[in-house]
Amino acid sequence: MKEAALGIGISGVIFLAFMGINIAPVIIAGLLLGGFYFFLSTQGSIKYEVIKSNNKVRHYVDFADIGGQESAIKELKEALQFLLKPEEIAQMGIRPLKGILLVGPPGTGKTLLARAAAGYTDSAFIAVAGSEFIEMYAGVGAKRVRHLFREAKKKAREQNCRSAIIFIDELDVLGARRGSHTGHLEYDQTLNQLLVEMDGINPNEDPRILVIGATNRSDILDPALLRPGRFDRQVYVGLPDKEGRKKILKIHTRNKPLDDEEVLEEVARETFGFSGAHLESLANEAAILAMREGKEKIEKRHFIEAIDKVIMGEKVERRPSEEEVARVSIHEVGHALVSELLEPGSVATVTIVPRGRSLGYMRKSPDHDKYLYTREELEKQVMVALAGALAEEMKYGNFSTGAKGDFTSAWDMVKEIIASGLSSLGVINIEEVPEKLIYEESKNIIHNLQLRTREILEANKELLEIMAERIKEEEVLNRERFLKLMNN
Repeated sequence: MKEAALGIGISGVIFLAFMGINIAPVIIAGLLLGGFYFFLSTQGSIKYEVIKSNNKVRHYVDFADIGGQESAIKELKEALQFLLKPEEIAQMGIRPLKGILLVGPPGTGKTLLARAAAGYTDSAFIAVAGSEFIEMYAGVGAKRVRHLFREAKKKAREQNCRSAIIFIDELDVLGARRGSHTGHLEYDQTLNQLLVEMDGINPNEDPRILVIGATNRSDILDPALLRPGRFDRQVYVGLPDKEGRKKILKIHTRNKPLDDEEVLEEVARETFGFSGAHLESLANEAAILAMREGKEKIEKRHFIEAIDKVIMGEKVERRPSEEEVARVSIHEVGHALVSELLEPGSVATVTIVPRGRSLGYMRKSPDHDKYLYTREELEKQVMVALAGALAEEMKYGNFSTGAKGDFTSAWDMVKEIIASGLSSLGVINIEEVPEKLIYEESKNIIHNLQLRTREILEANKELLEIMAERIKEEEVLNRERFLKLMNN
């Protein structure tokens, strides 16, 4: 019909020109109408990624390629059974799921899990970001939601798939609680359309549609999204534990020549709190460092250097003055000495090599992953944070601005002690207690821990001076070198 109308219009213009009629106004009007029509049609379009299941080269990810998320994979596989076994699900009277929400910190593999789900169920896969739905023009977001669901069904039929998976990343942009966007009803209209489309999913239709959302801010999602019948299942995708980190490292070093694979055990132990994305970056940086040195294999020191780079950033060219180097040396050794005395085996590296915005740092290496802390353990962390500035004060009689971050960290940990009911205030709701009372309690805890930390430093003043001089000369003290100085 469009081609026919276009042909008739062009023929009419040519006829008018042949008759000697001025066709300039007609051409201008046609161009304006065409431009307006093009504008309206493009406002409903949306950028999305499609993975075809019938390609010779498959772009799916296998669950075996995702490490450190065994519990999330197990729960997700269970939720996908209604796409794989619809007849058995119907026979048991089970209501099929319409939506699965993947919740967890950034870089933990939520997108990979969605891709793996598409490959596991042999479904057509459409991926889109929540930000793609939001426009300044009213109604555009809702139109894009409708278009997305139509395209999912269309792609599934084109690829001869019995099901389609719609993956919406950054769901919190689209699905934030209604009314939270002051003066911008477009967000609410778009969310309303998504709710309507999910309500309209018929589990018995062919192809079946499953919506998978991913967010790290589930707390701000609208309750209507999370109720049964929409996103029925929430799967937590958390940071990997030690064994999970080791598995992820093995996955990301499969194509890399390692000098000794046993190093992955130590790297996994020293990377508590790293996400899968961090670990991938670490393995890549280690390979880059080895190549830069002209090495054929990646050695342990390359991984250790890569850990520092991922945490702190690249080494910088600026060189502090001699006075600043001396301050940084005593500061970092103060951290390390108190940490090792309070928690033997906790120090991995001490360095005064500037990285990022830091002039030096002490990296800890816990024996095992830890998720719960007693007051005594939190107090030790506060003492380690305070030790750098107190070591400076002991040598120079004052602090420097380099301790700002340490003080902020120490204050936050003291607040954690109070909020957890571990202080003299007992079990409290920190939001309902007067700020002055919280401040006084925090100040008292900090004061007492300062006294204890200063006592440790005074008792080891000679060792502190010796280690500060050594690190000024060597710039980096690894664990072996640090322990040798401690025991001499």
